[in-house]
Amino acid sequence: MKVLEKNCLWVLLPLLHLTAGAAEHEEAVKHAIRLHRGRGAAVAQRRQWALESCRKLSGLLRQKAVVLNKLKNAIRAVEKDASLSDEEKLFQVHTFEIFQKELNESENSVFQAIHGLQRALQGDYRDVVNMKESSRQRLEALREAAIKEETEYMELLAAEKHQVEALKNMQHRNRSLSMLDEILEDVRKAADRLEEEIEEHAFDDNKSVKGVNFEAVLRVEEEEANSKQNLTKRDVEDDLGLSMLIDSQNNQYILTKPRDATIPRADHHFIKDIVTIGMLSLPCGWLCTMLGLPTMFGYIICGVLLGPSGLNSIKSIVQVETLGEFGVFFTLFLVGLEFSPEKLRKVWKISLQGPCYMTLLMIAFGLLWGHLLQIRPTQSVFISTCLSLSSTPLVSRFLSGSARGEKEAGDLDYSAVLLGMLVTQDVQLGLFVAVMPTLIQAGASTSSSIVMEMLRILALIGQILFSLAAVFLLCLVIKTYLVGPYYRKLHVESKGNKEVLVLGVSAFIFFMLTVTELLDVSMELGCFLAGALISSQGHAVTEEIMAYVEPIRDFLAIVFFTSIGLHVFPTFVAYELTVLLVLTLSVVIMKFVLAALVLSLLLPKTSQYIKWIVAAGLAQVSEFSFVLGSRARRAGIISREGRRTE
Repeated sequence: MKVLEKNCLWVLLPLLHLTAGAAEHEEAVKHAIRLHRGRGAAVAQRRQWALESCRKLSGLLRQKAVVLNKLKNAIRAVEKDASLSDEEKLFQVHTFEIFQKELNESENSVFQAIHGLQRALQGDYRDVVNMKESSRQRLEALREAAIKEETEYMELLAAEKHQVEALKNMQHRNRSLSMLDEILEDVRKAADRLEEEIEEHAFDDNKSVKGVNFEAVLRVEEEEANSKQNLTKRDVEDDLGLSMLIDSQNNQYILTKPRDATIPRADHHFIKDIVTIGMLSLPCGWLCTMLGLPTMFGYIICGVLLGPSGLNSIKSIVQVETLGEFGVFFTLFLVGLEFSPEKLRKVWKISLQGPCYMTLLMIAFGLLWGHLLQIRPTQSVFISTCLSLSSTPLVSRFLSGSARGEKEAGDLDYSAVLLGMLVTQDVQLGLFVAVMPTLIQAGASTSSSIVMEMLRILALIGQILFSLAAVFLLCLVIKTYLVGPYYRKLHVESKGNKEVLVLGVSAFIFFMLTVTELLDVSMELGCFLAGALISSQGHAVTEEIMAYVEPIRDFLAIVFFTSIGLHVFPTFVAYELTVLLVLTLSVVIMKFVLAALVLSLLLPKTSQYIKWIVAAGLAQVSEFSFVLGSRARRAGIISREGRRTE
């Protein structure tokens, strides 16, 4: 502690500058002497060192008070100087104020260090909680100091820019300009005004918002920027297009919106990732085709090879997953395009009742096993609901070829029932996401508030049902009055220009997606309904749109299945192969049995034979369970190992 005290004082003494009264300064000096003497420094040399250091501290404070008085006099002199323009007065006064702020902040940091030393000396070195709290307070102080220093640095940059502009204006007034120079000068001023108008002060506007935390991050420059030896440090700081930020939790961030919006920028990480996925997905998909397997398994293998468990070459994982979501949207649109309203009317009862019964049965079995294994009911309900969901994109890819043939033959087969149930499960997914915050609160609530939480859940369910009714009412209006004229207008305008038709269909998909999202229903349902509405215009319309949209769907589906492979870790699977096989087979068998049982009760006797095929299609787990699992882990419902976090 003695060495620490000496080092802190001698390092911070040269930085001393902050406003405070003379009495307060003298009191702080005396307090520092008492601190040092109280620690038993009996050696005369150490006492002399403490006295000398405190005298220097007091002298620096007096010098700082003198400088502040001179700054005040200088500001008054500038304000009274009639030879200066208002703009020049503001600039000089602002410069003095920046220097005054620097003196104050430097002195404040010294006294904060003294108080921190006092707190450390009075604490218990064996109390980890106390040391943790002291460390947290120091960290908060450092963050605030860093923000203030960053603000001061930006003000100095602005003052430097203003000074350079003033020198240029003086030079222009002292010499005659050619016509070209005058034009360029006007363009420069107009560009400066444009940058000032469009610049968003996001940092200043959000730093005081509730919930905003200051964190230390590392900014990593790309090799391309560092390899340019002719760039100055200022040029590298301005070139933020390829920079990456890394926080203390090892999360990586890339630039989403630059300060200067007049310069086009590109995320080269994302470009390289998409190019790599496109090149490697070809041999992986080709290999699966040669082996007689669906190509989607090849794309998942591609994601495994490029992901963290393989070459780790994908840098923009979140961006790749986001682009892959559009593959889900277009896949469900094509599913709805093949799933006509006539088919929907025939199977709507089974589609609605089947998934609900399956979810309830899964929850019942989950609560039973949870009781036997002493798992909390909240966790049992959550895991059971996740396992009850099945993957719509996976099944639709399997059915993409057969569904069209059944439509042409006019024979409604298992595909209509299976797809109808899957779409209903997507609606359940949106419902569960909406109920999830209340479920989290219910898990942490006492018995006295359980009734209120149940009422809240019922209210949310009622809200979702109302939203579903509004969505289907809107679909009825669109089918009756809008979709026909809209498509005919697109068809007329797209003669010789097919991009208008593709853009119009995409806009309709996104419109339905947005409507269902605003009504707190799943976006996937909106894409499915968009396809079903367009399919009501006839077989010729369906075939024409499918011919143009399928290539877009295929490419985006490749990205989607590759993004799934990014979360597959073969080494972990190899280590826990026995446990994973047992759990996987148990879930698949349970879902198959429950689906067959429910379908045997709902299907008519003449269609009982399809229950085995539909049950097999439902005996898998949706990829959106990853999303729900990640949210539950962040919320504390489950831990990394799947246990309830205490």
